[in-house]
Amino acid sequence: MVQILEFAVLVIVISASGVMAPGPLFAANVSYGLREGAKAGYKMAIGHTIVEFPLVVLLGIGVFSLESLPEFRIVISILGAITLFVFAGIQIRSVLRNKELVSSNPKQRPLIAGIVLSALNPFFIIWWLTIGFKLISDAMLIWAFAGILVVFVLHIWMDFAWLGTVAYLAKKSSKILSNRNYKALIIGLSLMLIYFGITFLTDIMP
Repeated sequence: MVQILEFAVLVIVISASGVMAPGPLFAANVSYGLREGAKAGYKMAIGHTIVEFPLVVLLGIGVFSLESLPEFRIVISILGAITLFVFAGIQIRSVLRNKELVSSNPKQRPLIAGIVLSALNPFFIIWWLTIGFKLISDAMLIWAFAGILVVFVLHIWMDFAWLGTVAYLAKKSSKILSNRNYKALIIGLSLMLIYFGITFLTDIMP
């Protein structure tokens, strides 16, 4: 019991470095949270989980290796940057035209964003291939393959708590924003996405 409590504290403290770090998922979560509140955050977290769980399992069974990281990182970085530029452009255009984001199913927007912005975020992938992989390895030494689930459960609740809370607070703040300030905030968040897209590309340059 003491062992799992000590490991739980370790995972939670280390996971905070990834969960709470500013990034495209955070910026998009605030943007959707302004519209839908905590529900948007939970949808983003579900989308994030859809990507994260298979990745954790594959790391646990040794499918991924650090040797393949350079090429994989380049591809993910380029695709991720393009995705962020497009997403930001749609956001800015929609705000300037006083329209909601175009989508065939508006309720699924945060879920899809959670999937795409996780799968195409090289920093998220690298975090699991380095820091996260160490946690999985340590857990498997103690609990064998069950250690994969131990790490995942101890980590994933933080994503739901963090994204849900941030989206909820964003919605609360939107009630005191004027229409002009609301637009400025959305444009600011979109510019953040463009910035992250640029960093994705500059980090892979020689």
